Amino acid sequence: MDYGGNMKKDLSEMSKEELWRLFPIILKEHNPQYKEWYESEKNSLLQLIKKEDIYRINHIGSTAVSGLMAKPTVDILLELNQCCDYFQLIKRLKENHWILMSEEYEPGLWLVFNKGYTAEGFEEKVFHLHVRYLGDWNELYFRDYLIDHPEVSKAYGLLKMSLWKKYEFNRDAYTQAKSEFINSYTKKARLEYPRRYDVYS
Repeated sequence: MDYGGNMKKDLSEMSKEELWRLFPIILKEHNPQYKEWYESEKNSLLQLIKKEDIYRINHIGSTAVSGLMAKPTVDILLELNQCCDYFQLIKRLKENHWILMSEEYEPGLWLVFNKGYTAEGFEEKVFHLHVRYLGDWNELYFRDYLIDHPEVSKAYGLLKMSLWKKYEFNRDAYTQAKSEFINSYTKKARLEYPRRYDVYS
């Protein structure tokens, strides 16, 4: 209930459009503390999840790239071994303040959890946790390419700034508008770092 005596909707009861209004696109200058936020949350995850279930944990997204304009949201990619009991993992994460926002189980595991979203808006620290089976994921290559190529990182930041206000309340459209740039440089990254994250090669 808010201070005016009106019942506030739970996040799970809100439409996509209502959520976009409550949680608009926000871009900020790079915060050096993002790395510390990631390391702290990584350590917490290692305490929650069985060690044998985890293959890799990585800081991905724009907050992993020093100097890059970004939404103040730390993205974490958690890769699991195939034998992991993911239903137990989901239970443990929910018990520790992670909100399951989307889930797919076929053809592969694809879960997204959020932390730092409230009925009043963003908390100070916001996280997205992407949970998948071990794979050769594009996000890892794109991150590495931006780190190694500052001129591309700068161009990506300028692109995001040009899209920000136009798509401030439409996350899907904002993501789609960046996709051509991301896909183009991900292909270049895969050529530059052949099979860097493919453990089966």
